[in-house]
Amino acid sequence: MGITLGIQELREKTGRATAFRRLARLQPAGGAGDKVFPPTYEGAEYALEERVIDGRRVPCALLDSVQSQANRMELALLAAVRADRIGIPVIEVDFGAKGLPEVGTITSLEAPHRIADAIIRDSVDPGSGKPFRTTSAGQVLDTASLGNATGLFEVCPTALLFGLWDSTGPRGGLGAKFQRTLVSELVGVNAALGVRPSSRIDPLGIQLNAGPLYETSDGGWTLDEGSARREKDKPVKVGKDGKPSEANHGNITPSLKSDAGEPNHGGVTLDHALQTSVLSLPALRRLSFPLNGKRDPEADLAARTVLAALGLCAATLWFEQGCDLRSRCLLAPEPGEPPTWEVVEASGETVSFALDGDGACTLLVNAIADAKKTGLNWHDEPIRLVPSDGLAALVGKSRALAMQTTAGS
Repeated sequence: MGITLGIQELREKTGRATAFRRLARLQPAGGAGDKVFPPTYEGAEYALEERVIDGRRVPCALLDSVQSQANRMELALLAAVRADRIGIPVIEVDFGAKGLPEVGTITSLEAPHRIADAIIRDSVDPGSGKPFRTTSAGQVLDTASLGNATGLFEVCPTALLFGLWDSTGPRGGLGAKFQRTLVSELVGVNAALGVRPSSRIDPLGIQLNAGPLYETSDGGWTLDEGSARREKDKPVKVGKDGKPSEANHGNITPSLKSDAGEPNHGGVTLDHALQTSVLSLPALRRLSFPLNGKRDPEADLAARTVLAALGLCAATLWFEQGCDLRSRCLLAPEPGEPPTWEVVEASGETVSFALDGDGACTLLVNAIADAKKTGLNWHDEPIRLVPSDGLAALVGKSRALAMQTTAGS
C-alpha cells in the first residue's frame, strides 16, 4: 500500500526515515535482446564486473556512472529552471560578454565541481570586477561545513545534494567537503559482450596503391609532389605512408578486429538494465543551517526538506526526459515494471509513492516557501559573473589552437 507524498509527509520522512529510493528496470528501446553500448573508459575498456544479485554472481556492465547520472540530473534541473517550472539558485558565467559567444553561458549546474569549479573561481563580478571568491557568494566556501551549510544552501544547494570538495580554494585539501546525498547508477544486468564489424565500400573505387597523397600548405592534400608542403626540403605525405585511406578514401576491408590490438567495442546485450537512485536522509540530517550564528531546529528541518525535494525533483525530471545515454544506448522502462519511489523507513520497512515531474516541482516550490518563512534566504535570480580576462584569453587561445589542429588533420 502506497502513500501520497505531500509537503507534510516529506517533512516527516526527511526528519525520521532512512532514504528515498527508486529502482527502475529498463530494456533497450529496440526491444529485449537489442544491443546497447556502454561508455568507454581509459585504455579503451568497458567497466565490467560481477555483482551479487538475488544471491548469484552476475556479470554486469556499467551503463551510466554515479558522476554521469549526477551531471544528467543537474541538466534536468537547469532545463526546468529555464522553462520556469522551478526557481533555484544558479551561478552563471557569461563568456559572450568577453567576445566568446560560441561558448555561451556556463552555469553551476554544468560546471563539474559546481560552485568550487575553476570556471567559477576564475570569474569576476561584472559590476565591481571583484574575483568571485571575494564576493559575498564566493566567501561562503571559506566557512562552509556540516555545522554551517546555510551559505551554500542560499547560493548553490545542488552542491549539498551532489557533493562538493573545495580542493582548489585557499585551504587546499582542507577546503569544504560534502558527500553526495543523492547517488544514482545505471547498470546492465547479465551482460554479454558483442562484436562490432568494421567495413567501408568506396563508391569511387579508389585503390590502395593510387597514392601517395601529399599534404598541402592549406591543410588539404595533393597527388602532385611539386605542390606538396615540405619539411627539410622533402614533401610531406598524408599520414604515415600517404595512402588514400589516410584521407578517408578507398575501401575498408570487412573485419571484426580493432586497430592496434584494442578491445572490440561491440556493445553488450542484457537481461535488463537497472537504475538505482538513493537519497540519503541521515546525510541530510548531518547538515545544520544556523541563522545569525544560532542553531534553529525549524530552519534545519526546512532546509533539509528543500534538499530532499530538490533530489526527488532532479531524479524524476531526468527520468521523464528519457534515458538516452549516448549513441546506441537508448533505454525504456520495462513493460509492466513502472519505476516507483519508495521510502525506506528507519525500521527497514518500505512504503511506495508515485511522483511525476509536475508533482516533484510542486513539492519543491512548497518546500522553498516553507524554508523562506523560517528566515532562510534562497536566490531565485541567478548570480551573474563574467570570465576574468585571463580565463577568457585562455579559452580563446585554446579554441584557436583546436581549429588549427582540426584544419591540419
